[in-house]
Amino acid sequence: MGCDDCRAVRELLLRPLYVETAVFSWGCPGQLPTAVIVSVSDNTKFKLSDAHRDTFASTGSHTTRKARAGEIEGVNYFFISPAEFSSLVSQNAFVEYTFFNGHSYGTSKRTIADQTAKGLVVVLDIEMEGVKQMKANPDVDARYVFIKPPSLEEDIQEKLAQARAELEYADTPGIHDIIIVNDDLEKAFQELDEFVYRPTV
Repeated sequence: MGCDDCRAVRELLLRPLYVETAVFSWGCPGQLPTAVIVSVSDNTKFKLSDAHRDTFASTGSHTTRKARAGEIEGVNYFFISPAEFSSLVSQNAFVEYTFFNGHSYGTSKRTIADQTAKGLVVVLDIEMEGVKQMKANPDVDARYVFIKPPSLEEDIQEKLAQARAELEYADTPGIHDIIIVNDDLEKAFQELDEFVYRPTV
C-alpha cells in the first residue's frame, strides 16, 4: 500500500455521513436551467445521467491534493498546486470552492462553460458550503432540490445496526490482524501507517 492509499484511508475516516450531489448548468434565462440537486447518495445522479445521456455531463473539480492510483488528469480532477489554486480564487474563477482534510477543492466556471456551450447540464458533487456560495452568486440561475431519505431516524438506525454487527464481527478472534480504535484521528492514522509499513515476519 502506497502513501496515496494511506491518504485515501485517512480521508475515508473523515468522510461525512451524507454525500451531497449537485446538477448544475451555467447559462442564461431561457436556456437549459441551472439546477442543483443535493442528495444523500450518488444513485440519483447516475440514474439521471443514464436516463438523459444527451442532456447531462460531468466535470472534474480542481484540487490541490495529489492524484491517486487510477485517477486521470482532467477526468477525475484537475490537479494543481496550492499557489495555482489561490491564484484562481483571486481571479474569481470558481463557482464554489472549499477546504477539506488539508486540501482545497473547487469547481471552475470555465469547465462548466465548456459543457454548457454544448447545450449540456453539468452534474457536480458539492457540499453544503458550495450550495451556499452558489446561492449567493447572482449569476447562477438555479433551481435547488434536496433529496433526502424517507426517514432520517430509520436511515440512522439502519447504519447503527450495520455498525454494531460489524463491530461484533470484528471482535471475533483471528478475524483481523489488528484493531485500531479511532478515538483520535492522528493517533489512529499513525497506528495504521505503522502497521501497513511494518515488515512481515
